[in-house]
Amino acid sequence: MELFTKEVQVRWSDLDPNVHLRHSVYYDWGAFCRIEFFQAYGLTTELMQQLHFGPILFREECVFRKEIRLGDKVTISIKLVKSKRDFSRWTIQHNIMKNGDVLSAVLTVDGAWLNTAERKLATPPVKVAEVFSQIPVDNDFQWLD
Repeated sequence: MELFTKEVQVRWSDLDPNVHLRHSVYYDWGAFCRIEFFQAYGLTTELMQQLHFGPILFREECVFRKEIRLGDKVTISIKLVKSKRDFSRWTIQHNIMKNGDVLSAVLTVDGAWLNTAERKLATPPVKVAEVFSQIPVDNDFQWLD
């Protein structure tokens, strides 16, 4: 499956007093990449609102490898690391690369789906399985049983 990547820009407001990327920007970029992927495959925010469901995160962890500075060219990718077969629980990983070939950070999120009307965890609609089956999978991907 072809890798899905998005280019992101480093803005002056993204920098900390050490003049490198603030830690929270990495998390924002992860959310941006996930939502862009969902949108690209038809799992739009409008559809999620109509069907009364949306993603929820249990854990979000970033391992920082190489600092990112103003002027660096940055891309972020998405891959599925683990999932239940109905995609009700999942782990997604993002590699954040700078200047084409330098791994700057690895962001990992564990999530599930929330029925927004009932405010309870739920098995997602069929559309979610259609979209999640399009996410590139990690070499060590595993099904959760």
